Amino acid sequence: MSVLLRGLKNEPVHITAIVTVADDGGSSGRLREEMDMPPPGDIRNVLTALADTEPLMEKVMQYRFSTGTGLAGHNLGNLLLAAMNEITGDFVTAVKALSGVLAVRGDVLPASKQSIRLKAEMVDGTIVEGESQIPLARKEIKRLYLEPEDAAPLAEALQAIEQADAVLLGPGSLYTSILPNLLVPGVFAAISRSEAPKLYICNIMTQPGETDGFTASRHVRVMYDHVGEAFLDTIIVNSSEIPQHVLEKYAEKGAAPVRYDRKELQRLGLHVVAKPLVTFADGYLRHDAKAVSKQVVSLIKRWRRSRNQEKE
Repeated sequence: MSVLLRGLKNEPVHITAIVTVADDGGSSGRLREEMDMPPPGDIRNVLTALADTEPLMEKVMQYRFSTGTGLAGHNLGNLLLAAMNEITGDFVTAVKALSGVLAVRGDVLPASKQSIRLKAEMVDGTIVEGESQIPLARKEIKRLYLEPEDAAPLAEALQAIEQADAVLLGPGSLYTSILPNLLVPGVFAAISRSEAPKLYICNIMTQPGETDGFTASRHVRVMYDHVGEAFLDTIIVNSSEIPQHVLEKYAEKGAAPVRYDRKELQRLGLHVVAKPLVTFADGYLRHDAKAVSKQVVSLIKRWRRSRNQEKE
């Protein structure tokens, strides 16, 4: 997920989240095939995260039916987006309409109005198709590409990038969340042209089937290899220790902490911000939203001061 910020003076921060539309599994995959619409799952998750609603509404948006002919496996939030898509006749309008209902703080935009299918070429030469299937292959990924390769970017997404005070990438799955946005034609070009600082919030843990054994610098190098140039200014990484019982829980699934190799990151020309950024929820690790936000706002304010001094 790419997030863009505007504001940061005395007014509230305005967030525009640009979200991938490549999900092909579960409820989202069924809806994209049966209703010929972009997959709603990733959009639903971002809407829920940014919604200013009661906790009960979050549970409603994330509720998944376990029984019922045709309903079992479907997510209620996905069905709401599908209904809005039918009512408005346009997926982007549907997302905006549901954003209003949920009192979303900011804007949520798909990277493209087209359904995009991910394909991965593995190091052993095999091709794996589908976002949901790529991690399951449990093979080292050589490169990721989109089908169709000429998928049209959403004009509003490009405009948001041009107007951004900062461009944020992550946290999120490297191959199935971040790279799909960068590979949509026009999106990375807009990011590259932007003079705003470009920040990457690195994942806390590796993801089985995607980033097994990855360091923070390898995450960055994979992005650079796919877009063909270095473009990030800053990387934000977690520095706090993770309790042993939590590590053991993740190790059972094949995940381990992402090691931030400071010297390698600095060789890449990156400013490294290493802070305690972890919170725990139901035994699982999450980025502490307040701690991350504090670092992001501080970095942008410092960047602005530097720019103003250069102009004087």
